Order: sequence, then structure tokens, then C-alpha cells
Amino acid sequence: MSKDEHHRETTHSAEDDPRNQDILIYVNGELKRREEAKVSVYDSGFMLGDGMWEGMRLYNGKWAFFDEHMDRLFESCTAVSLDIGMDRSGVLDALTRTAKANGMTHDVHCRLMVTRGVKERPFQHPSLSRSGPTVVIIMEHSRPVTGLQVKGIRLATVPQVRGLPMSQDAKYNSHSKLNCVIACLQAEQAGADEGLMLDPHGFVNTTNACNFFIVRKGEVWTSTGDYCMNGVTRQKVIDICRAEGIPVFTRNYSLMQAYGADEAFLTGTFGAQTPVAEIDGKPIGVNGGRGPVFDRIRACYADLLKENTS
Repeated sequence: MSKDEHHRETTHSAEDDPRNQDILIYVNGELKRREEAKVSVYDSGFMLGDGMWEGMRLYNGKWAFFDEHMDRLFESCTAVSLDIGMDRSGVLDALTRTAKANGMTHDVHCRLMVTRGVKERPFQHPSLSRSGPTVVIIMEHSRPVTGLQVKGIRLATVPQVRGLPMSQDAKYNSHSKLNCVIACLQAEQAGADEGLMLDPHGFVNTTNACNFFIVRKGEVWTSTGDYCMNGVTRQKVIDICRAEGIPVFTRNYSLMQAYGADEAFLTGTFGAQTPVAEIDGKPIGVNGGRGPVFDRIRACYADLLKENTS
């Protein structure tokens, strides 16, 4: 594999599946073919990034950790006065209907998007969105590429910071992702796969797409959570460590401590846990970021996932 081919693989890289060319997409209660699924140029999500979203996985006909994802979605929407227009059971019905229409039951990734809706005029004030919310559900047959579990992800520390809660709280899974896009571009320009973002005080925080963990002398460390998306998978890993007696700490730590880690990995709904092979060109550990703690956590997470979706 060439360097450029490796460069295109990130924690969201999926195996090609031709079935995704003919998917049906949920748009405000209607199921539309992929090429016909559209929203207005006046939509507040397109115009301003005014909306929230969730990424979820379907296994054995069940949405993994559905309640946790709904907790995050509804809390975020409440915080920005965005009425989804349905309750949790309504969201589940819409998801179920979309999956059934596509004949999807397993290894499915969903992006559920809710915006403030179509605006009457092209300006930012929320009161101009008077048509109600726009709800879109995109489901794809989707499995992470297997190669990343062997070679791992390459990270580059980027200047883009994430993120002060009084500017834009990083806990919002919002459509306004420009800061993460900038971090991704900066990582690409540095020759890496993803960007490692620091918090406003210079401590290691998160990547542009995932939460970040290191392992030092058998201890698992991740950020305090004050300045990052508190991911569902992130919390599951913390819970697993506590249940399994693996020392786990949410703490401030520096790049120096990350460079010297024995293991490092990313967490996210799509890729679960992905090893980090290097940071800023410095190899992590002796096995591409993997090690006994990573392998144990990944096995426990697979068991937890199976239990939740069986």
C-alpha cells in the first residue's frame, strides 16, 4: 500500500459496499432514493450549521446503546431550544422504518440529523426558522476497514484547539464542525491520518473525530472530558476498565506523556477502538499502539456490544 493510500484511511474508513448506491433516505417522514434525497438551500443546517446529529450502529436488528445516544441528542437539542418534533419512541419508529425499507439488520451505520428547519430569509436569527425541524436519516451498510487494527492510525498534533464551552461547547454534537474540519486539514497537511487536538490549556484532549486514550504502565488515561465530546464509546471504555479492575483516570496530561505511552487508541461509535501507531512521527509502544490492555478492552467491548444487541 502506498503512502497516499494509507493517508486516505481514517477511523471512519469503511469497506466498499455497492448496496449503498441504492439506499433509501428518510427526509421529514418520507423515504427517498439517494439521488432524490434533498433539503432546501434555506435550511438552517445548510445555511448555518444549526442542528444536532447522532451516529449509531445497528447490530442484529438492534441499535447499540440507543438510550445513551438519545440522552445525548435530546439533551443537546434542549440546550439550544431545538424541538425535534418527536419523542424517543418516534425517533425509534423512524429508524426502524428506514432500516426495514432498506432491508438492513446488521453492520449498519446511521447518521441521524436534526436541524432547526427551513428559514424564511437567509439570515441567522432562529425565529426565521418557522417550518419546524428538518429530520434526515442516512443508513449505510458499513464495516470499518480491517487494516487499521494492524497498522494503526497516525496522529499529528494540530494548532486548532477544542474547545471552550463559552465559545462553542465541544459536548454539542452539532452540525457546526468547522473547527474539526480545520483540524483534519491541518493533520493531512502534516502527513497524518487525523489531528490530535489540545485543550485550551495545552493538555492532550481529543482528535478531530474520536476520543483519545493512552496506556502507561498498565494505567488507562484519557482527558478530563471538560473540553471534548463525551462519547458514548468513551464512557463504555471507562466503565469497562472500572468493572475489570483496570486503573483508569480522567486527567490532564501532556504531549510528553502521550509520546511515552506504552499503548494508545481512539474510541468512537463507528470504529469502536482503533490503535494509534504514532503521534507526530514518534512510534507508540512496540506494537503499533496495541498491547495487552488495548486487546483486553477491545474484547470486553465486543462482549458488551453483543450483550446490548442480542
